[in-house]
Amino acid sequence: MAWQRANEYNRRAGVESQMARWKGVLGDALRFHCDAAQAIGVATLNRMLDLGRPNSVRVS
Repeated sequence: MAWQRANEYNRRAGVESQMARWKGVLGDALRFHCDAAQAIGVATLNRMLDLGRPNSVRVS
């Protein structure tokens, strides 16, 4: 439990669950060849990925 708190594991798991939900909702729009639906789906997924992506720092 201490490891989970220290690494914000629960927050990350919540973000992953939310992404799975969005992909489930937008999956059909991304699969079809309707340009407008694909553009909206891709923009939404990219925004969600940006919100959930951690800031990486190279350690030397």
